[in-house]
Amino acid sequence: MYTKETSFSRRMKQAEQHAASLLQQILIFVLIFLVIFMMVQIQNLHGTAHVVNYAGLVRGATQREVKLEITGTADDMQIEYLDKILSGLKYEDGNYNLVSLKDPAYQQCLDNQIEYWELLKEEIYTVREKGYENTNVVSMSETYFEYADETVTAAEQYSEKIAARIRLTEIISALDILLLIFLIVQQQIQHIQAVRENHILSKKAYLDVHTGLPNKSRCEDLLNSSGFITEPLCFVMFDLNNLKEVNDTLGHAAGDSMIANFAHILRKVVPEKDFVGRFGGDEFIAILYDTTSGQADELLEKLHATIKQYHSSNMPDAISYAYGYSYSMNYKDCTLRNLLDKADHEMYLNKQAQKKKR
Repeated sequence: MYTKETSFSRRMKQAEQHAASLLQQILIFVLIFLVIFMMVQIQNLHGTAHVVNYAGLVRGATQREVKLEITGTADDMQIEYLDKILSGLKYEDGNYNLVSLKDPAYQQCLDNQIEYWELLKEEIYTVREKGYENTNVVSMSETYFEYADETVTAAEQYSEKIAARIRLTEIISALDILLLIFLIVQQQIQHIQAVRENHILSKKAYLDVHTGLPNKSRCEDLLNSSGFITEPLCFVMFDLNNLKEVNDTLGHAAGDSMIANFAHILRKVVPEKDFVGRFGGDEFIAILYDTTSGQADELLEKLHATIKQYHSSNMPDAISYAYGYSYSMNYKDCTLRNLLDKADHEMYLNKQAQKKKR
């Protein structure tokens, strides 16, 4: 049941990560689109501002032209100038870099203005022939002003629409970025959690479940990764003497208890800076770093005293062990593997000596 739940949980996490990754890609594409859209709208806004400026210029310049004509000052160049601006507003031609706004309301107002401009021009030419008193040029100029004003207003309203689009795009882009940041932060947190979980699992994979000490795999890795030793180091091998007898007479639970108790005592006696591991069923190793042979002897005596104290409050002689150690400074160009072999040999001799005393 636990395996099924773990597998299901793993699949759910993978599905969530895939969905988050897909959403992140979508948000990136959306953000790219929004940026491009905003750039286009900003360009349109710039062009629209240019149009509003020239549309207003036409409105004022036309009134000036009418006043000049009324006072008897003909100005064909001004009329031609106004024609070119209106043509540029409608068809994007001429030298004024004007754009034709893609807004139906604006286009309708501009068409009305251009159409009435043609009528107003004819009236201006009539003024030159008959005088303004005999024409409707004043009232027509006022009507034309209204048409021009409607065109300017339509252009300004279109400009406001573009500005509103840009503001909305900015808001959506900000939300998109915030969501992207949230997803990225969430992924980083998940990554850190995954690294921690993997680290914990890795540590568990190297731990002996029964004793809590590094297991044989960890011991082997340590032995294999070692080069020639140049610092003072003591390698100690331990072997429980009576494990098989305890298993046969008292049961495996008693044997397991003895292993766990010895491991606990050994780890308690050996300094934290040094390595202690379970090398096999009834074998343990200790690597004492930066240690003299005399200090190693003192530690072994302390271990013996601690075991003796344990016996005084528990079953007499419940834990019996043989040991052997090797000191790196006694050998040239030795590795941990070399010291293991020598310590194992010394442990074997110690075990044989104990058997002879029985």
